[in-house]
Amino acid sequence: MPAFLSLLTAMFLTCLSLSAQGERLRIVTDAWAPYAYQQDGQGKGIDYEVATRVFERLGVDIEWQFLPWKRCLAMLDQGEADGVLDIFRTPEREAKLLFPDEPLSDTQFVLFQATSRPHVANSLADLAGLTIGTSAGYNYGDAFMQASDFIREAAASQEANFGKLVRSRVDLVITDRRVGQFTLESMGLQDQVSALPLVIDRQPQYLAVRRGAGMDQLALRFAIELRRFKHEPAYTELTTRYATASSANKTVEQHESSAL
Repeated sequence: MPAFLSLLTAMFLTCLSLSAQGERLRIVTDAWAPYAYQQDGQGKGIDYEVATRVFERLGVDIEWQFLPWKRCLAMLDQGEADGVLDIFRTPEREAKLLFPDEPLSDTQFVLFQATSRPHVANSLADLAGLTIGTSAGYNYGDAFMQASDFIREAAASQEANFGKLVRSRVDLVITDRRVGQFTLESMGLQDQVSALPLVIDRQPQYLAVRRGAGMDQLALRFAIELRRFKHEPAYTELTTRYATASSANKTVEQHESSAL
């Protein structure tokens, strides 16, 4: 049988397998606005909506759960979840999870400063002696995490970090650029806090699924459909909408995050 027909057959059998089970796939994630979050009990976010549309096209029914990050990872380890949204790809995670070849989005970790207390930061060396607000359990790249000449002070949420920044309890805050801007808009602090140009780290985010029967084909089909969707006007419309959504000053239900 030609290779292409073999692939189509495998995809078809995967669909039949999922349908025959009569069960939804359970996908877990934590709140990471504007990529994924809840508003009025409804799932929102760039990556959440993209993943939802891709699964709909694949005919796969999904049960979404928003939980603290450590709980998400524990559910995967215990077999209580079938996949996780917005996870970084590491060799350790690849031993347990299947990652589609196509990422959902890319993060860009930058530093935010209070406009009343500006800082010059062209490299990590310029952070010497400062206290940097972080989110508990998050990884900002080896260089930042292993540096010893500045203090990393963790908070339970993005909002808590920015609150400490404007009250001069930390010197700078590190987070993804989009997440920071979205959070500042929701808190009404966009005129009091600004991002510095230095990029500390970049990481692609994926939807990963547990290893198991038929899941490798699901990951393959997800990557193919995601890549196709990214070239459609509907994808551009979605990402543009979230790029300007923060200006509407929406109230975001942001759960406590623990790690990415």
